[in-house]
Amino acid sequence: MLLAAPSRKTYHLQMAPQQRKGSANAAELLSRRSTGLGNTRTLIRHNLKILRGILLQENRTFTKVWSKTSKSTVMYENCKLYFENYQHCYSCVHVEPQILYKLPTRSKQEKIEDTLMCHSPVEKSLSSPSDHKPSLLALTANNWLIRLSAETGEELQRVYLSPNYKFRYLGWDVSQETFYVKSVQNKETPLARQAGITQNTVMHIAIFHVFPLEVIGVMEINKKVFGNGVIGADLVQGVLALYYSNKSVKMYSFEHIVQRYLTEKLTLGKQSPLLGGKTVGDAPFGIPLNIQITDCPPVLFKVSCAENSVQIGGNPWHYIYTPPRKKDEGTYHICSLKDGTMATNGVQEMDSYSLENDGIFFHPDDSGRIIHVGPVTINVLKILGELNSALPSKVVEDFSLKTHRNNPISQVTVTSSGRTVKKRFQQLDDDPSQKTFRMVEYEDELDLLAIVVTNGEEGEGRACIQLHDNQTGQLLRTIDLIETWDETNKNEVFFDKDTIVHIEQKNAKFCCHVYKLFTTKT
Repeated sequence: MLLAAPSRKTYHLQMAPQQRKGSANAAELLSRRSTGLGNTRTLIRHNLKILRGILLQENRTFTKVWSKTSKSTVMYENCKLYFENYQHCYSCVHVEPQILYKLPTRSKQEKIEDTLMCHSPVEKSLSSPSDHKPSLLALTANNWLIRLSAETGEELQRVYLSPNYKFRYLGWDVSQETFYVKSVQNKETPLARQAGITQNTVMHIAIFHVFPLEVIGVMEINKKVFGNGVIGADLVQGVLALYYSNKSVKMYSFEHIVQRYLTEKLTLGKQSPLLGGKTVGDAPFGIPLNIQITDCPPVLFKVSCAENSVQIGGNPWHYIYTPPRKKDEGTYHICSLKDGTMATNGVQEMDSYSLENDGIFFHPDDSGRIIHVGPVTINVLKILGELNSALPSKVVEDFSLKTHRNNPISQVTVTSSGRTVKKRFQQLDDDPSQKTFRMVEYEDELDLLAIVVTNGEEGEGRACIQLHDNQTGQLLRTIDLIETWDETNKNEVFFDKDTIVHIEQKNAKFCCHVYKLFTTKT
């Protein structure tokens, strides 16, 4: 959900209810809600606290209520399931998923390539009533950006992007309340190289404001400006990040780029001189290139990293990366963004032997913590440090979770004659026959970590979801999934308050399983 800056409000003096020590039970929280004590945000927190308490009660259980297969990709977003290239939408707010709408089949040219779910901030006043309701931003194969009602599928708005560039991908820059549309990457063909033809244009990016939908502009990523090694680009946190073939990442201020290189401010539905007086966003003209970068902007940040992967977060700001050296494979380095100083205990490495690499990321709860996930261990780390301190920051463990395996498999066996035999091959820590951490999801509204754990010790792959307190790591309850789990298939799990969705891909078929919260009969 996108969050906007709070609007200016008039405040009246109110006596706050006395804060008491200890926790209130569900009945007392409901009583407070009925009297209207507290503002809207406080009431929402109370409601979610009630739901969390109910969900963790021993007489509550998650029961599988629905399954459906599809030949096309199944997507889940905000309590909605999408089938048949977003043409069929099911709501998951009921006891069983119910069809919300079915749209007519689209032609191949109108196929939806990518989507974003869009929610407007409740405190923001918008000119159109439809702007206040959830909508689905969809990019079609024939370069249309369309906005659909998330509840009815009705088309609310459409914008033609370009007759010249093939756009394919959508992405959020949430902090700026903007999103971007990326074109496919222009790649130099062997025939062009033989002919001495150089392809300088890497891709085009169109950037939009939301709430309401407004175009900022279209810009070109060009090798003549940014260097010959550019292979990709993204927009995040108000920064243009460029990826290079020499395993480096460079970042530039997008605000600076707009201020310096914007040639004309565009308005959707209005005429533009750049289009010869034609209307912006109409077919067949689209949106003109109005951010024309003629020289390389100042580099804000640069780092060499394996797989062009770097993450920025924490408090104070830090970045996580793996240096592109063979000796650093399998390690993650945590450094200060201010000056690149390595944090004390800043090299994190999992002591595991597995097929899949362990993963690391900044915690999505905005606490500045770091989650490091391996097959047998999950470490939640925090960064200790002051913004203007001359001392390096320090990475310490907040809490750690371990899998509990019944019978560790010995690498050494003794024969009946007493001869010691050592196995030539070590069993992998993420072997499907062992209890293994597979994925971690954060349920922000309930402040819970949902961890998928698989176990094939009995010869058949099974999975469960462990719910842990996000602040302490305490295991609160375990939910078993009924269907078998095949680790060779692609699996996705979504934990959304009182709903669990498991989507698996078996060859060319997709299977969707939905679980809902019920009271256990006594």
